[in-house]
Amino acid sequence: MFVRSKMTANPFTVSQDQTIPDAQEIMLEHHVKRLPVMKGNRLVGVVSRQDIAHASPSKATSLSMGELTYLLAKTPIKKVMSKNPVTISSGALLEEAATMMRDNDVSFLPVVDDGALVGIITESDIFDSFIELLGFREQGTRLTIEATDAPGILAGLTGIFGEHGANITHVAVYRGAGGKSDVVVGTNSQDTTAIEKALAEKGLTVVYKLVNS
Repeated sequence: MFVRSKMTANPFTVSQDQTIPDAQEIMLEHHVKRLPVMKGNRLVGVVSRQDIAHASPSKATSLSMGELTYLLAKTPIKKVMSKNPVTISSGALLEEAATMMRDNDVSFLPVVDDGALVGIITESDIFDSFIELLGFREQGTRLTIEATDAPGILAGLTGIFGEHGANITHVAVYRGAGGKSDVVVGTNSQDTTAIEKALAEKGLTVVYKLVNS
């Protein structure tokens, strides 16, 4: 699955010359936690609620409320934004986006194609995609099957589902220790009794079963 299929296109942005109250208003109105920062049509940074909180005077300040308001109103976003943000292209895989977020300790990425901002992708988008890819909320049955990690095992395992007329909707493999793997197979069938019996006859153990009706 590609970033373009899960990103938020045409995201809300803020200019580097706008002020902290401007950014706060956009975040509040549109229920977002972060904004790409633009200089004309060019992405130059990102600003988050956390960036603004760190830049704001502490509650222990001797400044009056009026002075605080004046100070924030005069502070441009370019003074508090994070510069040179990590970006990704819309044609990248979701796995690449997740890895980049993890490696760079960020919770969202601006999506840039040919120098132009085309969207953003967040941790929540990645989580939703993970749930969708595994079919966790879809009707049917998900069997977690312990299998030997060897060539041909997966083909034989999925072949059993085909022999029983069950349509496989999702497959995931989690490699474990000792030459064993857990294979998660999703099927739209809610009665997998015969399949489970056939798996057992082949020496394959169903270690977990989830039925969504």
